[in-house]
Amino acid sequence: MKQTAVEFLQECLSIHLSHQQQMQFEGLFQQAKEMEKEQMRLADKNGRDRNQYKHDTGYGGVEYWDNEPKSFEDYYNETFNTGER
Repeated sequence: MKQTAVEFLQECLSIHLSHQQQMQFEGLFQQAKEMEKEQMRLADKNGRDRNQYKHDTGYGGVEYWDNEPKSFEDYYNETFNTGER
């Protein structure tokens, strides 16, 4: 089974943290996992929108779209402000 980035980080840190420290961080890891899950959901939605837009472009339904969905790179950079760090 694959790991998410947050699960990977949690596993790596658990090697260096005591059981008590792991318990203290558990809530933060759960919150981070929920954030990561929502980010994945929104990225998936953007990708589905983009595919639907491409389909509509080919079959004449583009007039129903307000604008073209962003490419993944644009979506990622605008969502996470990667160009400003």
